[in-house]
Amino acid sequence: MRVRDILRGKRDGVITARPYERIDTLAHRLKNEGIGAVIVSGDGETMMGIISERDVVRGIADHGVEVLEMTVSDLMTRQVKTCTPRDGVKDLMAKMTRLRIRHLPVVDQGRIIGMISIGDVLKSRLEDMEMEANVLRDIAIARR
Repeated sequence: MRVRDILRGKRDGVITARPYERIDTLAHRLKNEGIGAVIVSGDGETMMGIISERDVVRGIADHGVEVLEMTVSDLMTRQVKTCTPRDGVKDLMAKMTRLRIRHLPVVDQGRIIGMISIGDVLKSRLEDMEMEANVLRDIAIARR
């Protein structure tokens, strides 16, 4: 299975945040959308960074409640690891584990086309394992 296969099962569009958006606004968006990270983009197509719940928590630890008045660009991660639609899910899982990250933007020909979370990857692997188990069960039943 490939990243593009996971993207097919997700909602269309990429949720982004503007670099000048305040952290309190971002926190409400993360909660309301039920997501853990967004891509930071000025135009919705090119990536300036990524900001996650983890970045917000670190900001609170470093700056206290004043962090809520700071902007996304103040806390975002600028060196973003990405993947492509052609990447394999097993490779993606290894990359996310090795780098200790939970979200990877999907970039194709320089454009943001999606976001993959560790939850998406695990769901995909569980579906693969379930299918494999069903095939093996069917083979075992057919041999009886």
